[in-house]
Amino acid sequence: MPAQARIIDGKAAAAELRAGIGREVAAIKAAKGLVPGLHVVLVGDDPASRVYVASKEKLAAEIGMNSVAHRLPAETTEAELLAKIAALNADDAVDGILVQLPLPKHIDTGRIIDAIDPAKDVDGLHPINAGLLAGGKNGLVPCTPLGCMLLLKQTLPSLSGLDAVVVGRSELVGRPVAQLLLQADCTVTIAHSRTRNLAEVVRRADIVVAAVGRPLMIKGDWLKPGATVIDVGINRMPDGKLAGDVDFAEAATVAGAITPVPGGVGPMTIACLLRNTLTAFHARRGK
Repeated sequence: MPAQARIIDGKAAAAELRAGIGREVAAIKAAKGLVPGLHVVLVGDDPASRVYVASKEKLAAEIGMNSVAHRLPAETTEAELLAKIAALNADDAVDGILVQLPLPKHIDTGRIIDAIDPAKDVDGLHPINAGLLAGGKNGLVPCTPLGCMLLLKQTLPSLSGLDAVVVGRSELVGRPVAQLLLQADCTVTIAHSRTRNLAEVVRRADIVVAAVGRPLMIKGDWLKPGATVIDVGINRMPDGKLAGDVDFAEAATVAGAITPVPGGVGPMTIACLLRNTLTAFHARRGK
């Protein structure tokens, strides 16, 4: 019977990260009487977005952060949303601003992201933060890629010199995680659904980050034995169950370590949102 890969427990890692942030928030409050503030803006009534926002509120409150959700009706105009963001930008008690995506079709998502103060952009999507990341400089990093990197650093003794293949080129995950891997001295290839001989490209990797949005696309025989696999995909299957972009059952017999879906990268994303809020709090005060 083939050996089974080590399961990378994202729930446990996220709980540990949140606990550390909670201790720091408590210390800041005791020393300075200040509390980092995260404000989430939700436009409309998308069921998945509603769940995400409630989860962010709950976890932020648990660690003592000031968490506020601004729930706006679906018919909110772009001008009204821009005015809300301008008010949050100007409010010194607000350290982090996150506009929950997707937005209603009548609102230009790019224009909304561009309007957020980069110093408060805890989603790390503003062009200034993207540019800082591309230049290897300090800025706010998208939460899911940051979570991927923290899991990798907890799993591997060193990332330096390892071959990494990122499958997916989105601005949300693929591109930023590739930049972070470069900063960690990996040799990085960004592949995608149109890459020729994709299985062969993936097979040479010590690290595989799957973020292509196609359920069970990456098979066990695509992997180098002992590879570390970070599966960012979250896909709803016909039977209602969730599956990643990696065929977990196959991959777990080849990989050295792998994240499950659910319970892998997902919990780290919200924990990293809280970490980014704390980072923004310190950066805005010159620490």
